Amino acid sequence: MTAATLKIDLDALAANWRALDSLTGCETAAVVKADGYGLSAGRVARALARAGARRFFVALAQEGAEVRQALGPGPMICVFSGHMEGDAPLIRDHDLTPMLNSVDQMLRQVEALPHRSFGIQLDSGMNRLGMEPDEWAALRGIALRQMPALIMSHLACADEPDHPMNAQQLRVFKEMTGNIDVPRSLAATGGILLGPDYHFDLTRPGVGLYGGLPFEAAQPVVALDMPVIQTRDLAVGETVGYGNTWSAQRPSRIATVAAGYADGLIRAMGPRAQVFDGNRRCPVVGRVSMDLITVDITDLAETPESLSILGPHQGVDDLAEAAGTIGYEILTSLGPRYTREYLG
Repeated sequence: MTAATLKIDLDALAANWRALDSLTGCETAAVVKADGYGLSAGRVARALARAGARRFFVALAQEGAEVRQALGPGPMICVFSGHMEGDAPLIRDHDLTPMLNSVDQMLRQVEALPHRSFGIQLDSGMNRLGMEPDEWAALRGIALRQMPALIMSHLACADEPDHPMNAQQLRVFKEMTGNIDVPRSLAATGGILLGPDYHFDLTRPGVGLYGGLPFEAAQPVVALDMPVIQTRDLAVGETVGYGNTWSAQRPSRIATVAAGYADGLIRAMGPRAQVFDGNRRCPVVGRVSMDLITVDITDLAETPESLSILGPHQGVDDLAEAAGTIGYEILTSLGPRYTREYLG
């Protein structure tokens, strides 16, 4: 088989949800946007529902419709982008809960779908989505009479526990939601780890479910093995790949493996990336190309059938560091050409 194999451990995913849930005394939801961080929103949502999650978050109404089809009736599916123009049929037909971000969205919801479930998203300082304090003050009475299912905001710097923005946003969120008898939510994965002051009535873990930082105790969820297509022996001074960026400093054995930037293995990682044969590290050499990566296997006793780029010795954040990015991008970039195996 030529295609690389992406293994997705749904039992580890569920274990990460339970571990994050155990850190709070409130309800724990699950974020399954971007097709379940690239791992199949339907499969991910069903595994998390079996673990106990009863509320799910997506970015778009279209994503919510797909998750509803996977889960069936019952769980609440909340849409971060709110109620956009043209969303009413999806929201109605798939029983979605838009998190309204503006006066315009509130009017659209009330006019198109009166008496249907909705939530409110407030901007406590991130300046991305949500109603700002003045807008919320003008709309608060009207919104509360419609009985929102949830009021939420989002932390900008939760992955930096000592960042002053965390305390500032907590203060603003409390000021904006004081004396309101509606469930509240502020914390995603990083917010959960900041402690109970940030938990309120509901937490919304995302990347921590999938094995990413800042949840250092997370079990790895993905493993990626790339088959070796060909090997060759190089003399001192011979070069590898586009641009001749790597040359052999000793007699070397080079393996070419089946994966590249078309599969989400970012080109920038090339000079710093490594892969594994069991416990043994092997450096990537030369540039990552569209379909192929070249690896120095000189120090291996035998040529392996495949090499691992994600697994127990190298997680998504380790690979992200080599590429100068974040684990989120590695996860959501994993491409469609992989042979996918779901465990659990």
